[in-house]
Amino acid sequence: MKYDVYGIGNALVDKEFEVTDEFLTAHGIEKGMMTLIDEATQQRLLAGLTETFGLKKRASGGSAANSIVAVSQFGGNAFYACKVANDETGEFYMHDLHAAGVKTALDQVRCNSEGVTGKCMVMVTPDAERTMNTFLGITADFSEAELHLDELRLAHYLYVEGYLVTSDMSRAAVLKARQVAAEHGVKTAMTFSDPSMVKYFRSGIDEMLGDGVDILFCNEEEIATFTGKDDLEEAIAAISPFTRKLVITLGSKGALVVDETGRTEIAANRVEAVDTNGAGDMFAGAFLYGVTQGMDNAQAGKLASLAASRIVTVFGARLGKEMHQEVLAAVR
Repeated sequence: MKYDVYGIGNALVDKEFEVTDEFLTAHGIEKGMMTLIDEATQQRLLAGLTETFGLKKRASGGSAANSIVAVSQFGGNAFYACKVANDETGEFYMHDLHAAGVKTALDQVRCNSEGVTGKCMVMVTPDAERTMNTFLGITADFSEAELHLDELRLAHYLYVEGYLVTSDMSRAAVLKARQVAAEHGVKTAMTFSDPSMVKYFRSGIDEMLGDGVDILFCNEEEIATFTGKDDLEEAIAAISPFTRKLVITLGSKGALVVDETGRTEIAANRVEAVDTNGAGDMFAGAFLYGVTQGMDNAQAGKLASLAASRIVTVFGARLGKEMHQEVLAAVR
């Protein structure tokens, strides 16, 4: 296999700010959720955030992109299929991914993509909760044309982010990728990405899940919303037909992996969180790296839990390569 993980998802440049709960309330922003907004609204919000709080950090982002970067930084081979525009933000995004060791085809196709690269305003409150307002821009038009299927055929895993559900075109691309993956023995992993995706786009999530995936990542709120079951055991029973391996992150309670071999409880690592943005993405990326390197559920889960605990102690959804290697060394 040329790639351990081939990811598809939105290409968004994250702009992160430390904000107050009062700011969210004053602007009618739903805390803890990802909300799609138009460009004019985002420009107004950005102006207010910059003036009031100042920009904390900028990085290439997107749920699956964050996970794919983690795979690469741990030492895996990763490819990311996405869409950015031929603008300064798109150029920044491409170079940022390449600097992280992720392969893309953006250098071939970006010059022909007129439009605006997507951006995400990440607002972090004092309790470390992340709230996101996103203008998708050109990434909303991610389609089969951006899949680069020759690269997908050379991967061990296809990784799909739930945020792609919001676009008919992107959803169609997911279905095509899943079809090609199945035809070439490539396993599929998927994340729900955010409770709002399950809550507001349920039929699309069902379509993307299809006859099930090899690995499904979700958190407690997402699994409860998807199944309609508040009891975790009932929710696990209800969702099991959709996946061969279920990975549930449980916040301060750790995580749980459920598959045909049984259940594996993953312990949490106690830290002082300053920013929860990217914690789930890091967990998924580290877990995928682990399973593609021959780790069992307990080993991959331990790596993922430790990596996620590290990411919440810094601002932004990325760790440097050196810290990735320190985490990896700590669990070997």
